[in-house]
Amino acid sequence: MDVLIYGLGRSGRAVARFVHELGWQAAWYDQQPAEQDRQLMQELGLTAGDPRGRYHWVIAAPGVPIDHPDLEVLRAQGAHIIGEVELGFLTRRTPMIGITGTAGKGSTVSATAQLLRFLGVGALEGGNIDPPLLDVIDRAEVAVVELSSFQLERVRTFRPSVAVITNLGVDHIDRHGSVDAYHAAKLNLIRNLTGEDSLIVPASLRSRVSGTPAELHSFPDRPERIVDLEGQEVLPVSGLPGGVHPANAQAALLAALSYLRQLGRSVSPEELQAALRSLRPVAGRFETVAELEGVRFIEDSIATRTLAVKAALEHAPAPIAWIVGGVDKGAELADLEEVARARVRLIVAIGQDGPRFARHFGLPSVEITGQDGRAAMHAAVRAAFEGLEGAGSVLLAPLGTSFDQFRDYKDRGQAFREAVAELEARLQSASGGA
Repeated sequence: MDVLIYGLGRSGRAVARFVHELGWQAAWYDQQPAEQDRQLMQELGLTAGDPRGRYHWVIAAPGVPIDHPDLEVLRAQGAHIIGEVELGFLTRRTPMIGITGTAGKGSTVSATAQLLRFLGVGALEGGNIDPPLLDVIDRAEVAVVELSSFQLERVRTFRPSVAVITNLGVDHIDRHGSVDAYHAAKLNLIRNLTGEDSLIVPASLRSRVSGTPAELHSFPDRPERIVDLEGQEVLPVSGLPGGVHPANAQAALLAALSYLRQLGRSVSPEELQAALRSLRPVAGRFETVAELEGVRFIEDSIATRTLAVKAALEHAPAPIAWIVGGVDKGAELADLEEVARARVRLIVAIGQDGPRFARHFGLPSVEITGQDGRAAMHAAVRAAFEGLEGAGSVLLAPLGTSFDQFRDYKDRGQAFREAVAELEARLQSASGGA
């Protein structure tokens, strides 16, 4: 096969291992390859390629803009530009449940896979979350795939058995250029669906997908009860485990039941109740990491989208000391004004755009200066705790991406946890010495 893997990293490494197993003699290119990636390419026998050469297939990593000049040249020379999701779909027959959205897609992926496993289906999650899709596709009875707009830009024939859109808001305007272009990329998820497939969307999006031939099911943005495909109550939302978002749980249940229906399997209400009660939230997504002297510390480092941040602000115990910061990627601050003014007592700003975020809301704020991310996070946690005076929650829901001060959102979340642990040790020491 005449193939170029364009861009390494997490996705590119998975692609390289996968095409090696296929027996393809692919080439690779990365503008700044890490040493571990070079070593892997050498071990796999893949050679460095020409980023503007002639290839039949170019498998481009999600981090490479679809309109990158190199990709434009490659496309003009006849290359088909795809990504790992399309590659998996073209070369394997593993059924897939594809899940996208501006917020909540990762939690919905996790919940869908958990429900299916509880109900006896060998579901594995992958895609935009760890692990990559190609690392699990051959081990899964069904792959539950988190799909970003970057991944969906480069699908051509991909057709999931069940498609889920959790919501459509504003994100990645710096990459896509407009909200319409961003939404168009997301909606690539459903363009190849047929009448044999299922589509799950919030009720507010029914009009956006009215032309689909797929079996359509919708759910409220704020469900008060979790229902099955026929609308019969399975569980009140109060029965869900802590940290499980009702809308995500509802979307996940509809997705799991749609896939089971395609298999011709039925499930009793008692089994569904037990499955829902067994759900566990994704680590690091609106996760309570400690409670100190009446203050809850909640890590939601992945909350960089307006919808995700709004949900965090709505669910965290008030009053809230809200830690914001990072690099702005087009957040719609106006959509957060009402909930921020109602529930936030103090904004603590870190990073490149944190101060600008804070000033927008006109609330009491503290700006933590300095480039060292961990030092800034430790100072932010202390300031947030002191500003609450013994009640409410310290919420890390940053709005901005992490790359100005941290390796990624996980590293930022870990810095928050370390800062909370340090604060806890300091409080215990002070209490012991009193």
